[in-house]
Amino acid sequence: MKVLMFGWEFPPHISGGLGTASYGLTKGMSKIPGMQIKFVVPKAYGDEDQSRMRIVGANDIEINKKLINYESFLNEIEYIQINSKIVPYTDPDEYYTAVKEANEEGRSFIYTNFRGKLPFTGKYGADLYHEIANYAVVASELAEEGDFDVIHAHDWLTFPAGIAAKRVSGKPLVIHVHATDFDRSGGSVNPAVFDIEMKGMRIADKIVAVSNLTRNTIIEKYGIAPDKVVTVHNAVEPLEEAEKLILKRNVNDKIVTFLGRVTLQKGPEYFVEAAYKVLQKMDNVRFVMAGSGELLNRMIIRAASLRIADKFHFTGFLKGDDVYRMFSVSDVYVMPSVSEPFGISPLEAMQSNVPVIISHQSGVSEVLQYAMKVDFWDIDAMADAIYGLLNYSALSDMFKAHGKEEVENMKWENSALKVNEVYQSVVK
Repeated sequence: MKVLMFGWEFPPHISGGLGTASYGLTKGMSKIPGMQIKFVVPKAYGDEDQSRMRIVGANDIEINKKLINYESFLNEIEYIQINSKIVPYTDPDEYYTAVKEANEEGRSFIYTNFRGKLPFTGKYGADLYHEIANYAVVASELAEEGDFDVIHAHDWLTFPAGIAAKRVSGKPLVIHVHATDFDRSGGSVNPAVFDIEMKGMRIADKIVAVSNLTRNTIIEKYGIAPDKVVTVHNAVEPLEEAEKLILKRNVNDKIVTFLGRVTLQKGPEYFVEAAYKVLQKMDNVRFVMAGSGELLNRMIIRAASLRIADKFHFTGFLKGDDVYRMFSVSDVYVMPSVSEPFGISPLEAMQSNVPVIISHQSGVSEVLQYAMKVDFWDIDAMADAIYGLLNYSALSDMFKAHGKEEVENMKWENSALKVNEVYQSVVK
């Protein structure tokens, strides 16, 4: 099976779970006999792991002709230039405002030359829509080679590329939904993003959802037939040489960690409020918020207003080995997500012998037994769970031991086999 796969990021150049999941899945797929993957990203840096697959940068593809047949597709999706910074999973308020202003000013993208190589930053910046459109142009060029059996597109940023490749080649398209705009926005969807998601879902031959939670959203919010959507849960990479990732603790206090984007979707405000309640009952504990996002300043201000700033630490964005180093000094990990399609970080914490508290509103809660589960909005229950894990060693030890064993059985190879079954169902 030869797969033409489109992603937006790939380790070590990542900004969140999308790149991590793409890497884990493709590594698992590479162990399937006869599986060949060409993984395309907007910009390749040259330091990606290519031992199991070929990484192709769209910025390195030469466009040799005008894509006349593709112009009709470009016209189907309104690409608007955005003059404000955009990240893939942020609150869309600023995003929507920028789109609205751009519409009013009549700004749009004009392609004056399809010759040569198109530039890509590979980021989530001011020209995100422009890069999405250019990525689709490159996808159609790659698809003309025709040396593949199926197209696989990860998340909305790559859906136009997947559609373009399908229309040029006639090969089946599988889209992989790691999150929907309903998750990212808390329900106030951005019309432009929703439009791209909807087109991808309608044109795709099959849809892979990372959880039943996400599958239900696709069926109910986008009106997609249930038999078209298949759930394939994520997994976690085996933790190698863990002893090298252990930090020396310089404090005697217990440490409770939030690690993720500091955005509406992740529920950071509930973590801060729960921390305040715990600190009313015990003093020898510190709380860490590891991540960045549009709510970060608000969380800093809230911690100060609650007079717990001396017990609160903000690290900024962590990735790679720094994530595991943070877990090595943590006593509890909390993921209070408002709407989490899956959530790989609890698995990473459990690998590191850290007991976890997750929200019922997360996809990973479907597959974990040895995690404490609360509703994201139930601050009292969250605080009780944190207090219990910090103060009752038998409870903490039970979740550590059984949790580590549970997560070690969640392998990307198993997820890869299920994705391969999806491929087999659409390849004729």
